[in-house]
Amino acid sequence: MRLKLVPETTKLNFFRFQKVTFGLSAIAVVASIVLFAVVGLNYGIDFRGGSVIMTETPGPVATQEYRDLLGELEVGDATVSELRDPAAELTGAAQYSALIRIEQQDDEDAIQNDTVQMVVNALQERFEGLTILSTESVGAKVSGELVQDGILGVSLAVVAVLFYIWLRFEWQFALGAVAALVHDVILTIGVFSLIGLEFNLSIIAAILTIVGYSLNDTVVVFDRVRENLRRYKKMALKDLLNLSLNETLSRTVMTSLTTLIALSALYVLGGEVIRGFTFAMIWGVVVGTYSSVFVASPILLRLDVKRDWSKEGDGPTEGPRKGNSKYAHIDA
Repeated sequence: MRLKLVPETTKLNFFRFQKVTFGLSAIAVVASIVLFAVVGLNYGIDFRGGSVIMTETPGPVATQEYRDLLGELEVGDATVSELRDPAAELTGAAQYSALIRIEQQDDEDAIQNDTVQMVVNALQERFEGLTILSTESVGAKVSGELVQDGILGVSLAVVAVLFYIWLRFEWQFALGAVAALVHDVILTIGVFSLIGLEFNLSIIAAILTIVGYSLNDTVVVFDRVRENLRRYKKMALKDLLNLSLNETLSRTVMTSLTTLIALSALYVLGGEVIRGFTFAMIWGVVVGTYSSVFVASPILLRLDVKRDWSKEGDGPTEGPRKGNSKYAHIDA
């Protein structure tokens, strides 16, 4: 017996509360833009410039002890985060690691390298048995270029999507898909501004992955819409979109759920280093699934799609061209 999370045949009315869902999306987008403008993002060293030192000690060391040492060294703006490895804790092989971030104080990379070496020497002298796992430095000039490249990469991805959908479908489909992608990207940036998680290059990679995931989900729905447009020539567009969404609902739920299960395991067991990336992916899967149904499809409905009403389709011509929807009585 197969596991079925969604019945084979559903008749949900996804447009019953479209004004509410579309309005909430618009409010969330505006709020995200305001948060980004007012609060901003907690940029990592990839975008601000600076250094990261990862340490490991045989016993626990309070983060305040690291902060006191850094204060004595007068290295400027520095933060210390304790790293936990849940997988190691479950096996009883607990490790005590810390991540030290030192923001670049001078444009000269040589001075920053000297600062890092000074901190490394001081750490090894102060804490017995301390091991330096890794050090990483990004110069101020390089970090500025990374910001520009990150923005350019996301923008080009969205433009490429617009061009691809335009060629494969019609311009109405392209605008709906791009609106859903922009919605997902802005909401992801907004939630990072709200909760203050570090925003670095791995998050840019997560956003590009979100763009691909959301596009794939939207294209599956739109492909079914195109098939039904050819089959049901005289069905009202709202009915046809509802039918297409219901027909792809099982696939959408199963794909999103299995992806979320894998990402949740990574978030819980993957440790602090990849937590920001996995959080961005989890958030992106949720909003990407939402936007495919409640953003892209309503925009397609508003823009309308031209059809040749003089020709009959291969299937039944159920549903009026205008008038009340046959899904009006069904709860969303």
